[in-house]
This record gives sequence, structure tokens and C-alpha cells, in this order.
Amino acid sequence: MPGVIVDCAIYREGRRTDCAADFSGALEAARAEGHSFLWLGMYEPTEEEFELVTSEFALHPLAVEDALNAHQRPKLEVYDDSLFMVLKPITYDIQADTVTASELMVFVGDSFVVTVRHGEASPLAAVRHRLEEHPEILRHGPGAVLYAVSDAVVDHYIEVAAELQVDLEELEAEVFAPVRSRDTRNTAAEIYSFKREVLEFRRATGPLAEPMTRLQNPGVPFVHDHARPFFRDVDDHLTRANESVEGLDRLLSDILAAHLAQMGVRQNDDMRKISAWAALAAVPTLIAGIYGMNFNDMPELKWHLGYPVILVTMVIIEVSLYRLFKRRGWL
Repeated sequence: MPGVIVDCAIYREGRRTDCAADFSGALEAARAEGHSFLWLGMYEPTEEEFELVTSEFALHPLAVEDALNAHQRPKLEVYDDSLFMVLKPITYDIQADTVTASELMVFVGDSFVVTVRHGEASPLAAVRHRLEEHPEILRHGPGAVLYAVSDAVVDHYIEVAAELQVDLEELEAEVFAPVRSRDTRNTAAEIYSFKREVLEFRRATGPLAEPMTRLQNPGVPFVHDHARPFFRDVDDHLTRANESVEGLDRLLSDILAAHLAQMGVRQNDDMRKISAWAALAAVPTLIAGIYGMNFNDMPELKWHLGYPVILVTMVIIEVSLYRLFKRRGWL
């Protein structure tokens, strides 16, 4: 499975040793030596490709099914021989303004860690490299890997939330700008699209709160008691990320409501202007229509001053209406 296995190593006292393809032999060696564990990383394996891993590490079939099918919510499940945790790393494309969630499954058991990732967003390579530079952390075993992976994913949540906040401020400035620089319909569509991206982000951060709370409490197997304060720190960062996401969602709702209200006000202004110009056009039309009926019994038709008087009257009425509408803000 060279294309599926991303990395495989045994860590003895925190020091890396590359392992062979025989997982069972490597796992038995790690368990026999003590203070050692096997870390196997895989990328989108099929059921057939994962079958050997399932049997060698005695993974629970329900967890295996979730790891293979993906599309899972962040969660933590405890089985007899292992822990199974689902994380959703997030990437934000600033150019396309899109949030993309990948999936990362972590199996933690007696002297082993198996990571399975789906999608491109993954902090595993950076986490493994950073941990290998600090063997004193790796000496704490598989629980340290679970903490480091969780911490990297959650810290990136905060970074993405900060980038979204910057884009939100730009969008807010655009919505409340005194002069519109884009089509109103495009602005509404952009706000709605932004809200969907925040919702995708929220699906990754929100459900992770419960697993982080469980990892802080005693009684979770394969996680040392000394690791609980570190998971508490991850939970604090996750709380910050969740608060940022909730704030973004509320602000987007407020901006959308304000934008729709602005659209209503602008439509009212447009209707008032149309009504004012219609009134200005109606007065001369009405007067011209009356004197265009050509009845014989209209004494004004025989009056030699009738034409200039009517024109002056129309001008006076038009000027009066224009000043009235202008004073009331209709024009």
C-alpha cells in the first residue's frame, strides 16, 4: 500500500525509527520494548487497503466504517481496545472566499496511533515534524500525539476565524458605504455565500466541544492523567474559535438585515422620485389636455392673452411643485 501509507514509524523514547511493512511485527516490538509506540499515517484508504490495518491493530468495526466512509461529525468514541476521534481541519481560500473542511480520524490504542485523513487540509506532516524535534513530548506516548494533532487543528481554527473577520469587516464597509460600488443583488448574494462558509466552519468547531470536555476528565483510556491540563488548553482555544464563529454568524445576520433594510429605503426613495416627476409631468399634461378638447363654449380660446397666461401658469405650478418636492427630499 505505498500510495495509501503516508508515513510509518516507531518512536522509542521519543526517537523516530522507520518501520517495515509488517505492522504486526512492528507493533509487537513497540509493545515489548516499553516506552515505544507505532504511528501509522494513511490517506483515503479503501476497505481492502485498510483490512490489514484493521486486523493487525484490532480496530473496532464501527470505527473502521466511520474512518472509511468519512462525512462524520467531530466526535470521540471509546472502545475496549482503542480510542477513535474525528477532527475536521479547515482551510480558507482567500481568493475564492471558500471554507473547505477535510476529515482526520485518529485511532489511539496500546502503543499505537493510526491516523486516516480525507481531503487536502491536514496538519499531520507539520505536527509529526514538530513532535520529532521535541522527543520529550513523544515520550508520553500516543496520548501526546492525540493532543498535538488536536491542538494544531484547533489553533488553525483561530487563524481562519481571524481571516474571516478581516473579510467580514471589508464586506461590512462595502454594505454601509455611502456610495454603492457594486450591484445590490451581488452584495446580497455575497453576504449569503459568506454566511454559508461560516456555517461550514461552525460544523467543524461546534461538535468538537464535547470530545474536548471528555478528554479533560479522568477515566478516558490511553490518555495519561498528566495530559488532561493540555487538553484543557485546547478546549480554551476551541471556545475562542466557537465564540468567534458565533460572532461572525450574528454579524452576518445583522449585516444582511441592514442591507435588506437599505434596499427597502432606497426603493422608497426611488418611488418618491418617480412619483414627484410624475406629478410634475401630470400638471402640464392636464392643462394641455383640457384646452385641447376644442369645445366652442370655452371663452379662453378667444382670448388673445390666453396662450401666454396658460404657459406662465404652468411654469409657476411646476416651479412651486419642484421646490416643494425638493424641500421634502423627494427630488
